[in-house]
Amino acid sequence: MIELEGVPELIDPVMVAAFEGWNDAGDAASTAVAHLEREWKGEVFAALDAEDYYDFQVNRPTVFMDGGVRKITWPTTRLSVVRVGGDKPRDLVLVRGIEPSMRWRSFCNELLGFAHELGVELVVVLGALLGDTPHTRPVPVSGVTSDADLAQRMDLEETKYEGPTGIVGVLQEACAHAGVPAVSLWAAVPHYVSQPPNPKATLALLNRLEDLLDLRIPQGELPEDARAWQVGVDQLAAEDSEVAEYVQTLEEARDTAELPEASGEAIAREFERYLRRRDVGPPGGHATADGGEGGSFLRDNPSGKGRPPKPPRPGAAESGDGDEGDTSEE
Repeated sequence: MIELEGVPELIDPVMVAAFEGWNDAGDAASTAVAHLEREWKGEVFAALDAEDYYDFQVNRPTVFMDGGVRKITWPTTRLSVVRVGGDKPRDLVLVRGIEPSMRWRSFCNELLGFAHELGVELVVVLGALLGDTPHTRPVPVSGVTSDADLAQRMDLEETKYEGPTGIVGVLQEACAHAGVPAVSLWAAVPHYVSQPPNPKATLALLNRLEDLLDLRIPQGELPEDARAWQVGVDQLAAEDSEVAEYVQTLEEARDTAELPEASGEAIAREFERYLRRRDVGPPGGHATADGGEGGSFLRDNPSGKGRPPKPPRPGAAESGDGDEGDTSEE
């Protein structure tokens, strides 16, 4: 039974969700939702029963001390609400958790039950996948949907993906069957530096979410973190000629592919974002092309552990990542 005590009547609510695990390369998507919760001081109003959806031998609970009292945090999925101010206030229902171990259909139905009770008008699911993209270029972010009308109205791609999927794909399809408009935003994370965090990919997802929902999202320290991240990756790549050569190959391929599409549309989109950010008023609530980053938000987290794994030589078979394989799901 769903109980939503203490939740006020919402204004034009949109549900924004992200899940740790297979669909969250570099923790980029889950970190984006955590950023929204932190910046807008979201308060958790509901949590799914962990026993229903998680294998605790896969996602183990953690023990912590609270004022000398020993407590346990169970892996689960939590929902919070934040109100976005500005000329057109609206509410975001933030969903952040871990990809469930079992009963995925029941999991999605329970989330859709919350969406129905809250009057959610649109579901946006954030994801990140591993790809052949250089860390020195803007992060590609794809916006996809299975709804042809929604794709045309919101300038998105209509997904044609076939293959293995994660909870992001299952939730989007559940929304389609329930008649709830749903969109997925996917950031491409360089496979040769896949360890979290990846603030550059997180920032790209938030920028794309800004454009999609016509919001202004406070960026906090993310731009500086993204620059530091790229500096670190640059330094690590410079220490290994094989990695540096491979990055250069990716850069050339990316630049060649995008040269015909260096259109005025991308420039106009970035200029609009610049104008929004010049607004001195209180901030509001933040694949096809790049993630909309106008600057060089590229560089490695100083706290990153170790050097990135050596990439395969072009043409060689990739070993893959057991946790966050490149689903290429669009």
